[in-house]
Amino acid sequence: MNDTGTHFRELIENKSWKILKHELNEFEPLQLAEIIEEMSKSDEIFVFRLLLRQRAKETFQFLTHDKQEEIISGLATYGNIVTSLLNDLDPDDRTAFFEELPGEISQRLVQMLSVDERTIATKLLGYPEESIGRLMTPEYVAVKPYFTVSEALDHIRKYGRDSETLNVIYVVDDHGCLIDDVRIKEIILASPEQKISEISDNRFTALNALDDQEKAVKFFRDYDRVALPVVDTDKTLLGIVTFDDVMDVAEEENTEDFHKYGAIQEAIVNPLKARISYLYKQRVFWLTALVFMNVFSGAALSFFENVIQSSVALVFFLPLLIGSGGNAGSQSSTLMIRSIAVGDVEMKDWFRLIGKELIVSLLLGCTMAVGVSMIAGFRAPEVLVVVAATMLLTVMTGSLIGLTLPFVFTKLKLDPATASAPLISCISDITGVLIYFSIAGWYLG
Repeated sequence: MNDTGTHFRELIENKSWKILKHELNEFEPLQLAEIIEEMSKSDEIFVFRLLLRQRAKETFQFLTHDKQEEIISGLATYGNIVTSLLNDLDPDDRTAFFEELPGEISQRLVQMLSVDERTIATKLLGYPEESIGRLMTPEYVAVKPYFTVSEALDHIRKYGRDSETLNVIYVVDDHGCLIDDVRIKEIILASPEQKISEISDNRFTALNALDDQEKAVKFFRDYDRVALPVVDTDKTLLGIVTFDDVMDVAEEENTEDFHKYGAIQEAIVNPLKARISYLYKQRVFWLTALVFMNVFSGAALSFFENVIQSSVALVFFLPLLIGSGGNAGSQSSTLMIRSIAVGDVEMKDWFRLIGKELIVSLLLGCTMAVGVSMIAGFRAPEVLVVVAATMLLTVMTGSLIGLTLPFVFTKLKLDPATASAPLISCISDITGVLIYFSIAGWYLG
């Protein structure tokens, strides 16, 4: 625990509640969240109870999900505090908290909400998991096209206090359908007598509530916006998604892909806090599967036993050659997985990429073949040709495997990140052994 946390611990032990409350509320929410993360369960409950209502809400949003759950559980005996906290939370942050909880607990907490907030929570939780509907907030400001700028500003002052953001104001018709989004700067700088329709260009970008959250990440990157409206199939404005929410999704997706690429089934947020059984369960499947796949490498080696006996020098270069094929495949797959994830590459681009990868891998293979030939020239000149030819072919084969597997998984409606580095290395090892000893058997007779 840091010095500040130790100081608060002493105030709690001395029961200096008035001093503690004053000092706590002097901190920014992010700083408070960092301090609470390091506290014991009993201390964090004391601290959280002493926060002012608005400060408690803001601090709660910065806490990890595990710590949020601890605090709600610890405050269970103070029903009024939990109720106030849940009602005060922004709808999108509250939804993110609820969807990580077991169903029974989530339903129990939903029942603690006010009628209006319960309606909002139930509606957001009713959207499919990982859809944009789960990510949006209904707290925005919308004006009508026939409002004057003066009327629009009065409307913003009246209803904007609870809005998630005021950077963008939305224009809707009398049926709630989205017509345009206008930056607040344009409204402020316009003449008070101008109508909103006069400063609108009816050009906007919107997300569908049923689309996957990854689409929101792509839209924010492409259009450089702080917020985007969310509509249904009839173009009715349902809510907005803000940049900070999308950043959280992007971080989660990147973490998930990173772990999958390392052959871990699900993202492990903090291995220090994760249970041993959970860490074991997430890693054992792929490791066991890859053990059985590597049996094929052993079978291939045993098939070429006579070739190995005829030239023991071949064994010296085996790890180097098959390792190079796996490394080339990992490089290629990394590029493809990232490009597919951000939408730069689609299924239709596979043929073009294959042609380009053939040329690149040929150049890489030739370069590495020259390097290994120099080693073979000193170590075992009699297998120089075999080693050079194998290096060329294994690098090309590994690169093509690394490029193709993400597309295959995408075609099968699977996450392309499942084409993990260990999987590609394993397949490249098997093909490398077959290529190496096939060439050796042919060349050495």
